[in-house]
Amino acid sequence: MVSQETLRILVPLLLDGLVMTLLVAIVGIGIGFVIGCVTGVALRSKNVFVKGISSVYIWLIRGTPLIVQALYIYFVLPRLLGLDLNSTTAGIIVIAINSGAFISEIVRGALEGVDIGQWEAGRSLGMKDYQILIHFIVPPAFRSALPALGNQFITSVKDTSLLTVIAVSEMTQQAMNYASLSFDYVSTYTVLAVFYLGLISLLIVGQKQIEKSFLLKRKKEETRNGTARNKAFKQIFLRWQKDS
Repeated sequence: MVSQETLRILVPLLLDGLVMTLLVAIVGIGIGFVIGCVTGVALRSKNVFVKGISSVYIWLIRGTPLIVQALYIYFVLPRLLGLDLNSTTAGIIVIAINSGAFISEIVRGALEGVDIGQWEAGRSLGMKDYQILIHFIVPPAFRSALPALGNQFITSVKDTSLLTVIAVSEMTQQAMNYASLSFDYVSTYTVLAVFYLGLISLLIVGQKQIEKSFLLKRKKEETRNGTARNKAFKQIFLRWQKDS
């Protein structure tokens, strides 16, 4: 049973940690999204050098645990580069480069999943490749990648708990600090688990709602486009019938 005294002290600490958890996760995956988009497009590049750099980056990040990446970025890189890096900044960098590697594969798969006819349709209209990418490729690719991107964000939120190794004051670090002083490990980590469960549940519900809204929007667009095509075919048929 969790005592009221434990809740009185622990809950404010976890709320402070929650703010830090969301800050590191949101900023980190925001930067990671940019990295992932650039790298994902680079993976499909015909330039061997650009494609090679992207492949090596993904191999390094996906081949090492996040906790090792955190230790390296916080303890090793500052010594090598002569930087003064605080734990929060290091945590954001870790989440950014880690999520960026996984997002790049999501982006690559989404781009490859778009019908090649979209490129042909754009070129038939005289559009340049970047215009085709923006207007014909990115929208359907983003819709197909949305569930995977949502899952990656939720994963990154949970991954922030591993940043305790570099003393980022997120929820797990706050709980560990309290437990080390109170020795009430059962209550502390039970409340921490409930906090994480509530947070992740809210994020999952939000993800489902966003996916649902995009699906409804897509259905409306398809219905509208289908109606427009039917009207065009009807006009062509009536014109042909009149001429014959």
